[in-house]
Amino acid sequence: MPTEELRQDAERYLMNTYARSPISIVRGRGSRVYDLEGREYLDFVAGIAVNVLGHAHPDVVAAIQKQAQQLLHASNLYYTEPQVRLAQMLVDHSFAEKVFFCNSGAEANEAAIKLARRYAHQKYGPDRYEIITMRQSFHGRTMATLTATGQEKVQQGFEPLLPGFTYVPFNDLPAVEQALTDRTAAVLLEPIQGEGGVHVASRAYLKGLRELCRKRDLLLIFDEVQTGMGRTGTLFAYEQLGVEPDVMTLAKGLGGGMPIGACLATDNAAAAFTPGSHASTFGGNPLACAASLAVLRVLLDGRVLEQSRVAGNYLAKGLQDLKDRLPIVKDVRGLGLLQGLELSVDGKPVVTDCLARGVLINCTVDRVLRFVPPLIVTQREIDRLLDTLSHVLSKRI
Repeated sequence: MPTEELRQDAERYLMNTYARSPISIVRGRGSRVYDLEGREYLDFVAGIAVNVLGHAHPDVVAAIQKQAQQLLHASNLYYTEPQVRLAQMLVDHSFAEKVFFCNSGAEANEAAIKLARRYAHQKYGPDRYEIITMRQSFHGRTMATLTATGQEKVQQGFEPLLPGFTYVPFNDLPAVEQALTDRTAAVLLEPIQGEGGVHVASRAYLKGLRELCRKRDLLLIFDEVQTGMGRTGTLFAYEQLGVEPDVMTLAKGLGGGMPIGACLATDNAAAAFTPGSHASTFGGNPLACAASLAVLRVLLDGRVLEQSRVAGNYLAKGLQDLKDRLPIVKDVRGLGLLQGLELSVDGKPVVTDCLARGVLINCTVDRVLRFVPPLIVTQREIDRLLDTLSHVLSKRI
């Protein structure tokens, strides 16, 4: 079916919730994808930071095939080995002591919000329920996570929002201190704001938040849906930033392409959940967990993480060189293979021009180009991206 015919059918049958690029992707391999007409694209979107091992990684494919032949679903009324082994592996390689599985980042953040409220309710009563989040944050599209998101544009039309959320500027510890009240239960933030324009939290800021939460018995929640699973060069971003949270959420790269989310917590925080207090029918299903186990094993081998650190430094340097040469580039920021290039002009036409040249990139908050390629991306592939950007941006000076 030609792309145009597929587009027409999509407009007829699908709800109009996405602004899609005019290509239809049918297969992928490594850092490249191919459309219906057979054209090749270098993928610096990676399913929006999902395909951490690239497309069709043999270990992930084999794990999915093997598990699909054994058991797809059994429900959480029973134990399944892939789920327990995945939880064990996440605990063994993080601050956490307990894990709850779900299907997406929004669900993981929803679980974290519910956990924080229940924790505070059990210890301090029903009046302690508010959560402080950051402006320009992004935590999901459910009603609770939409409300937690500090961006009015994603909340419009869904009012009334849920009560109990307070927004403060990112990287501003005094603003958090001023927002604290007797009703505050937790502080929720991304170590790097991806959708908000690729802003990295400072170590001093996170250290201050950690101390503040410790003194007030507030849960410190890190949303690592986008930054986790090697994206920044370590398995989790908090490892580089020097602060451990009480609760952490994961998704995106956790399944390497399979839908899975997780809420990780210390024993102290996790104890607030008891049987019947929270659940997910498909959460932690054997197929998704088998895929995630394969992803984790590859990452924990170390070679991909080392490659991602080298590639992240190389990409950051190349983007900085563009900034030094091109006045249209205002700023470069990020960590590892989560990098942002802020422009002085609208970024959407740049995305379109790169697409025409066979390179997939993403734009967020209108003027920030975001680059989240597979962790296996090579220097040669990064060079192709940089050459493409140089050509496309130079035309706009």
